[in-house]
Amino acid sequence: MEVKKLQARIQDFKNFLRKDKEFKELYKWEALNHFQARWDIDAPDFGKMYEQSLRSTITQRLWKRESWRPKEVMLQLIRLEPDFARRMFKNLFDESQNIETRISMFKFGCEEMLQEFKRQHPTTIENNHYHDDNEIILLYLTFHYPQEYTFFEYPPFITTLQQMGIQDLPDPYNLDRFFKLTKILYTFLKKDEELLSIHHERLAKNRIYQENSKLIVHDFYVFCGKG
Repeated sequence: MEVKKLQARIQDFKNFLRKDKEFKELYKWEALNHFQARWDIDAPDFGKMYEQSLRSTITQRLWKRESWRPKEVMLQLIRLEPDFARRMFKNLFDESQNIETRISMFKFGCEEMLQEFKRQHPTTIENNHYHDDNEIILLYLTFHYPQEYTFFEYPPFITTLQQMGIQDLPDPYNLDRFFKLTKILYTFLKKDEELLSIHHERLAKNRIYQENSKLIVHDFYVFCGKG
């Protein structure tokens, strides 16, 4: 990663934030704030808690888009086996274990539940739990540990790396590289106190999540991915 190119793009990002009146990335911070206030892994009704934690007054695009509806399907799976689903999420959020192992186990659990759902509902058209592309799983992790993780969105992430002069680009399933590279990006973003001041002022103005969060890395690489 070429540091000068990264620093130049951070300056571009900072200039953009000063002028960005619409704050189009507000939706993710609002959803993060909502999740943090409602997630309770030990809630008696796990399905109801899950459904209420993933809500937004701005948009549903984080968990429902055309041909992509992980929240909707997960709710069906949770209704089928709520205790099993609760254990899956507990394991996913267990930071004492290897992160890639946790993600693999979570995907395996989703597949097991989907197959059981299909056995119990032989006429169902459900053939996808939508948790195999890392996007929704990284959303869960980011919302639960906002200081440690950030959203996974492959196209703008790769575009950003290309702008930084990186030649050996990771494939969509190389999470180890994703974690290492986003950690580097976050380190440089945190060093810019003026950037953080502008960023937090925007969050405070909208009365949403205001603690330091690695989610700003997603804001940054989505900005870079637009050109």
